[in-house]
Amino acid sequence: MTERIVVAINPAAGGRRASVGPAVVAGLRAAGLEVEGIAAEDYAILQERVLRAVATGPRALIVVGGDGMVNLGANGVAGTAVPLGIVPAGTGNDVARALGIGDVTPADAVARLRRELEAPQRSIDAARVTLADGTERWFAGVLSAGFDAVVNERANRLRRPRGSARYLVALGIELARLRPLSYRLTLDGREEELDAVLVAVGNGTSIGGGMKVVPDAQLDDGLLDVLVVEPLSRLAFLRIFPRVFAGTHVSDRRVRIERASTVRIDGEGLVAYGDGERFGALPVSVEVVPGALTVLATPAD
Repeated sequence: MTERIVVAINPAAGGRRASVGPAVVAGLRAAGLEVEGIAAEDYAILQERVLRAVATGPRALIVVGGDGMVNLGANGVAGTAVPLGIVPAGTGNDVARALGIGDVTPADAVARLRRELEAPQRSIDAARVTLADGTERWFAGVLSAGFDAVVNERANRLRRPRGSARYLVALGIELARLRPLSYRLTLDGREEELDAVLVAVGNGTSIGGGMKVVPDAQLDDGLLDVLVVEPLSRLAFLRIFPRVFAGTHVSDRRVRIERASTVRIDGEGLVAYGDGERFGALPVSVEVVPGALTVLATPAD
C-alpha cells in the first residue's frame, strides 16, 4: 500500500458544490499529503479510473459528492483494505448522515480527514447485490424497489427543476398513478408473494435526503432491515409520508420491518436503486457482508 490518497470528484457537481472537490484536493496537498485527484465528465469513465487507482493500493479513497459518489467508492473498495473517506457535497448525503459525517466547509473536511487517517480504522457492513444478468454491485445505504424507485425513474427523465425539487415533482406525478405492486420476496430462504407499494432493504437508515425508511438499521450489525409498505390509498400515503422523516411511519399497521442476512426481491416490470443509483431490473439478490467496508469515520458515541 502506498502513501498516495486518491480523491474522486462528482462529475455532475454544479454551483457552489463544483468547487468543493478541487478545494479538498488542494487542502490535503497543502497539508503535505500525496494526492491524486480524479475527475471525469462521465460517471462510467470516472468509475473506471477509480477502479484502476484502487488496484494500485492507495492509502485511502476519498469521494466528494452525494450518495452516488459514495456508491462509486463502495464499489471500488468493498472487500479491500483501502478505506473510504466521504466529503458530503450532494443532494441527499444519506450514507454520510448515517456515519455521522456532516456537510461542512472544505477546510473542515480536510481537517477531519487528516484526523481520521491517523485514527483506528472503522469497519462497517456493505450489501452485495447480484443482478438478473449475474453482475455484482455493492451498496452501503439503502436499496429500494417500489414506489420510490418508480419516482426515481420519473425524476431521471425530467429536465427541470434541478436538485431535490425534481424529486418532489416526480413524486407528485407518480402519486397520481399510485397502485399496488406485486412481489416475490425471500428473506433468509423464506419466500412469500405479496402486494405492496414499497419494498426497501437497508444497511443504512435513510434515502432521499433524510427519509428514515428503516430508522433502526445499524451499519455494523451483520443484518439488513427490510421494509414492506402494504397497499395504500393516495390519502393514506399522504398521511404516512411526512412521518418518514422522523421514522415514525413504522408504527402504522400497514408498515412492517424484518431483519435478514439474505434477501431476494422479484417483481415484473420493477427496477432497483441502490444508494440512489439505478442498479437494474428485478430480480435482485442481496447479501450483507459484515465488515466489508473500511471507512474514515469515527463511530458515534
